[in-house]
Order: sequence, then structure tokens, then C-alpha cells
Amino acid sequence: MSDVPMREVVERGLWFEEFEEGVRYLHRPGRTVTDADNVLFTTLTMNPQPLHLDAAWSAGQPFGQPLVNSLFTLSTLVGQSVSQLTRGTLVANLGFGAVAFPHPVFVGDTLYGESVVESKRLSSSRPGEGIVVLGHTARNQDGVVVATASRSMLVWTREAGERAASTGAASGAEGEGEVSG
Repeated sequence: MSDVPMREVVERGLWFEEFEEGVRYLHRPGRTVTDADNVLFTTLTMNPQPLHLDAAWSAGQPFGQPLVNSLFTLSTLVGQSVSQLTRGTLVANLGFGAVAFPHPVFVGDTLYGESVVESKRLSSSRPGEGIVVLGHTARNQDGVVVATASRSMLVWTREAGERAASTGAASGAEGEGEVSG
């Protein structure tokens, strides 16, 4: 064994400086949706919509079967991006812009996410932080687009993020004017 200390690498998302406009990040692996996912998410969020919960009723509706809750689809899409883009580097989500579900998701479909950096800028009111806007897209196993969303988020710059991590400092998201919920 060598006396040289072993180099350590911590899994993390991207610092503000590492986001590149126009780059498409493909989030893998995909996620196959189960009936349990749909029922659990729908009931946990107190959504009594029979279109998600009642197979017999849904059979008489236009799609002939239950639809996967669209907010589960959106949550999965955003969640797929975390390991690759924002784990440990996100200060806060600022909000979502246009969200669309152009094609239904059914139990058994596999969701694949991708994100494109649409824009980025340093924060004018929060030194050491920047605003990144991502365009998220979810496709099913056949490549059909099932969800799109625009997301604005506040991300640490490398220097400020490493400093905050070493001191255990936390940051809120007030003061940017774009902060929502």
C-alpha cells in the first residue's frame, strides 16, 4: 500500500459553471411504471380521480384503461434528472413554466427523461448562485413524447457551493423575484 492518500470523488450534480446552454442530458436508466406506483401516488396526493384508480370505470372512457397520474409522470421526469444535474448543487427550485402531457402514460410504459439547458445567468441578488432554466422531456419506450416542462432553478457556483458544503451552511431562495412555492 502506498502512503499517498486515496483521491475521493463525491457523486454530485453540476455546479452553475458546468451547465452548458444547448446541451441535452439523457437520464438513464428509464423507469417502468407499475399499477402500484399509480395507485400509491394518486392516493398519497389525495386525488380521487377514477381515471387513475377505477379500471372498470376507465374501460368505458376514451382511452379504455386507467391513465397514469400526470403529476407522477412530471415528478418522475424531474426526479430522473437529479443524480446527473442537481444532486447537492441545487439551492432551490424557482418554478415551472409550460407543462404539457401530449400523450397518455399507461401502466407498463417505461419513462425516459432528458433535459436541455435553455438558459443560465448569475443571480443579481444572490452572490454565489445562478439561475438555470431546463427544458425537460419524457418519452415512453416507443420514443413518443409524454411530458414536457420548463423548470427554473437556483444553483450554487462551484466556489460558493464547496464553501457552503464545508461549513454546513444552507441557503433559502428569497430575493430573486422568481421564487415560487
